[in-house]
Amino acid sequence: MDKRLTAGILAAIFVVGSVGIFFAINSELGQTPGTPDKPQPYKPEPGVFTQDTPLDTSDGLIKFTSDDEVRKFLKDSSNYYQDGFVRHGGGVGFESEPMPSANREGATISQRALQDADSSAFPTGGGSEFSQTNVQVANVDEADYLKNDGKYLYILSQNTLTIIDAYPAKSAKVVLKIGLDIEPQDLQNMFLNEDKLVIFYRGSGPVYGIPEFEFEPQPIYHSKTFATILDVSDRENPSIVTKYEVDGDYNNSRMIDDMVYLLTVNYPDYNYPIIPRIIFEDTMIAPDIYRFPNPEPSYVFNTITAFDVTGDFKRSETFLMGHTNTIFVSEDNLYITYQKNVPPTFYDNVKKDRFFDIVVPLLPKSVQDQINQIQQDTSLDSYTKWNMVSALLQETYNKMSKEDRDRLFEEIRKAIEEYDNRIQEDTRRTVIHKVALDDGNLKYVSHGEVPGYPLNQFSMDEYNGKFRIATTSESYFSRGTTSLSNNVYVLDSDLKIIGKLEKIAKDESIYSARFMGDKLYLVTFQRIDPFFVIDLSQNQPKVLGELKIPGFSQYLHPFDENHIIGIGRDTKDNKNWVETLGVKVSLFDVTDFKNPKETDTITIGDSSTDSEILYNHKAFLLDTRKNIMSIPIKSNTHQPMPLDTREGYYPADKQWYGFYVFGVDKDGFDLKGKIVHYTNTYSNTYMQSRSFYIDDTLYTVMDGSIKMNEIQNIENEVNSLQLLQTGKLVKIID
Repeated sequence: MDKRLTAGILAAIFVVGSVGIFFAINSELGQTPGTPDKPQPYKPEPGVFTQDTPLDTSDGLIKFTSDDEVRKFLKDSSNYYQDGFVRHGGGVGFESEPMPSANREGATISQRALQDADSSAFPTGGGSEFSQTNVQVANVDEADYLKNDGKYLYILSQNTLTIIDAYPAKSAKVVLKIGLDIEPQDLQNMFLNEDKLVIFYRGSGPVYGIPEFEFEPQPIYHSKTFATILDVSDRENPSIVTKYEVDGDYNNSRMIDDMVYLLTVNYPDYNYPIIPRIIFEDTMIAPDIYRFPNPEPSYVFNTITAFDVTGDFKRSETFLMGHTNTIFVSEDNLYITYQKNVPPTFYDNVKKDRFFDIVVPLLPKSVQDQINQIQQDTSLDSYTKWNMVSALLQETYNKMSKEDRDRLFEEIRKAIEEYDNRIQEDTRRTVIHKVALDDGNLKYVSHGEVPGYPLNQFSMDEYNGKFRIATTSESYFSRGTTSLSNNVYVLDSDLKIIGKLEKIAKDESIYSARFMGDKLYLVTFQRIDPFFVIDLSQNQPKVLGELKIPGFSQYLHPFDENHIIGIGRDTKDNKNWVETLGVKVSLFDVTDFKNPKETDTITIGDSSTDSEILYNHKAFLLDTRKNIMSIPIKSNTHQPMPLDTREGYYPADKQWYGFYVFGVDKDGFDLKGKIVHYTNTYSNTYMQSRSFYIDDTLYTVMDGSIKMNEIQNIENEVNSLQLLQTGKLVKIID
């Protein structure tokens, strides 16, 4: 499995698929197709390279010894779990000889510290200070569609890479626009590392086969993730360093120092899965594939690929497990999480066990005895047994008074709810896998489980060798009711639970979380916003303080050790319902952990107002040295239409798209000004909102426009650019 295969020596393959029978052709080897009822497996040629060392495995991690073993395992799993499940098909066929790349279709505080820039490390003429992507963990970069190096700005939009000479702002201009030979929706994001760009985009790769009773090979496409590394030291003439093609859809990525970690996922066709491969230059890599003893009802190939920004491949491993939902990455470890699932047959068994273990013991003793006699009668089938039990129950209920019957039913319902809650706590769980990164030398460490599910990456953290996670538990009951509660778990280095705090804020769910050292700041919401301060200095978490205020925060960001900024929405309790109002910006003082305070708050707009920060932390800019906080805002307000144009009365929307820019100190917010990008008109280019600064200029990007304003006089616009109206498309990179 763990092999590098040169692209020109791949073996012939035969497959039978849901759309017909396919024969892969390899004229060099002159192999013949197999028979239709016995697929011919893929077999690598001898003389291939292997990675230097196998992946270290922990207890419970099982390595597949061959592709055939993977296929058999998935086939057996499909047969075991097939009832009630819809399979995610990954495609029909196995690998065939890859086409040349040119023809392939693509198509402290957990806040990154901004260090004083060393001018020698950045392009000549760049600013001495500049901000970068807002990330969760210091020194762990997150890919984004916009990057800057203090001199040049790199933007991915539609299917175009635009390079802008951004500093000084007064003379900012487009240097180059490079067309990427992909569909606009397939473009993902990128990393910038000195003079190297790593660009990710989706695409597909062909598998060739001959349909049943046809003669000509035809391509079958399956999803791929492409990573193209560009050398942009010459901004007017970038060059491709190398290009990676990884089977599966892009899920996430991180960059630590010069090492890039890419996570891709793909759903296998259970009958004829396409085994993940990585292709770069003239080399194909077949990662080792691992699984775990615990079965999953729906398997996914999760592939981690490590390479550095110079293009050198480091390692790739594939784990057959559930679909990755959320990841957390520290400088040392990658944590993959997903929700644990159980097959439908599990709940059938639960229903049966619940009746005999919970319901029957609450019935009159004589009825219990009769039910047990019926169940022990081996001459009866299950259908007949239940008809007899059902008739017995009806007869019993008819003999009871209404009061006694209602009392019994209520007692049974309560017992069932308690039972269901215990069962759902055991099944509605998050699975966590830990992989040590070790400068690209991936090492699987361990896996664990916790009840509930995390909101996002900020619900997880690593500190002093311990992993912490905040989850929401949700239980459903037969009466149609739902029970919510929240939990915090502390796990050791082997992902064993060593501390927990459960059932926080009953009937509410987590809206935001932020770990800061040995403290967790947690916001839950249902009708009001409880802001919790949770102590994690010991293994057992405990609530130190709680603040109840209107509204809720969807993103928490550290200002300093004693102050937290929250961004979310204001609300109004109208007794029978909660009305959502404008975007709310709050400053929390946690100097006294037992008595947190909201020292300042600002509400922007009304219910039509939105900010991308509510969904994407990368849209937020805060820099305490520059005393600047930038918040993107999009708002629609209803205005009366002119009398001579209305036919009846309909309000018209008035749009305001731009940024609110604040100064911030420990006492609160000071509005420096607003930067307007659009009013009354829609941009025809959607782009996520971003802010950054270079020296004393604030750059704001929204929907294809870039504004450059003085930080000290924020409403003084120095320059602006429209991406679609400037520059000339000079070359295509496929």
